[in-house]
Amino acid sequence: MKFIINPLLVATEAPPIPEVQGWAAAHPDPDLPLIDLLQAVPGYPPAPSLTAYLAEIVQQASMSLYTPIPGTTGLRQALAVDISSTYGATVGPEHVCIAAGCNQAFYAAVIALAQAGDNLILPAPFYFNHRMTLDMLGLQARHLPSRPENGFVPDPDEAASLIDSRTRAIVLVTPNNPTGAVYPPATIRKFYELASSRRIALILDETYRDFLPPDQARAHDLFSGPDWPDTLIHLYSFSKVYSLAGYRVGAMVSAAGLIAQVLKIMDCQIICAPHIGQEAAQFGLERLGQWRAEKRALMAGRTDAFRRAFESHAPQWILGSIGAYFAYLRHPFESLDSIQAARLLAHRQRLLCLPGGAFGPGQERYLRCAFANVDSSLMPEIARRLGSAQ
Repeated sequence: MKFIINPLLVATEAPPIPEVQGWAAAHPDPDLPLIDLLQAVPGYPPAPSLTAYLAEIVQQASMSLYTPIPGTTGLRQALAVDISSTYGATVGPEHVCIAAGCNQAFYAAVIALAQAGDNLILPAPFYFNHRMTLDMLGLQARHLPSRPENGFVPDPDEAASLIDSRTRAIVLVTPNNPTGAVYPPATIRKFYELASSRRIALILDETYRDFLPPDQARAHDLFSGPDWPDTLIHLYSFSKVYSLAGYRVGAMVSAAGLIAQVLKIMDCQIICAPHIGQEAAQFGLERLGQWRAEKRALMAGRTDAFRRAFESHAPQWILGSIGAYFAYLRHPFESLDSIQAARLLAHRQRLLCLPGGAFGPGQERYLRCAFANVDSSLMPEIARRLGSAQ
């Protein structure tokens, strides 16, 4: 190879999921079924009414064409209504941009805000795709510790000490990936006020907000005032709540001025979400409210089942945090780092979890279990395999 690869790309750590999947393939055991807790995907198909609708429209010629770069008018309006209803706010479609997945929405927001040499505050443990994006763009991630004694909720006062003249945004994910921690509304409000006072953005990724229990307060009242577009960039994903992971539909809600800059990026690269995916997302928003509530209850049941089984069958492990799709576990192996511990589970227990080291510094004693794709009846078996690992 004579040409030179971008050194920023070369230096970016590879995503961990393919590597861990390879560990199980190298040690097949027909007598011990594989339990895969790697990827945060729903363990059920889309609603039958949704798939029937898609079968109806898939032959329309428009389904194979590019959509308007901001997204279809119907989806943008539907999401604006949903956001306004969820948060008691007034959000219009001019504040909405539809992306090819929430990861792309994050990428577009970051590239619109920052240039090489700038920095963003990224609580650790962090979602590794966020860190990879910053690394590839030559942006510094300033890690804000999220400590287990605080329920893995970051401290706004500590974040304030990390801000300097090159800081462009604070990034929050709640419910969190990888820990499952749900940030209290008061904490998010403090982060918002901090970002506003320092004239930087608050990027709030709420991919998993639809799986908060009905009696649990939604993240914030940040949309309630007229000044929210000056600070807030809200990211959302349709893939989890409507089982549309393969359709690649996400969204950004922000100031109309920032949206205009993001559209330049998306128009240049022609990376709008698939038309059929946007139709699916709009159908979900407008017609699947009850289905969404049922899946919220289902996930809450899986969370409770995991917690009960864990407490009964894996006493030597520590449940650091749990919520939405994830359990963040402190492993008991004093002499092993997180990769070695995850490999041990894959080889001996046919149980696939992600090593905590993939989510940032100081995470070597932790593993992430994405339990949303397994039925509640399987939780005791997961806990038994954890408890018998040695």
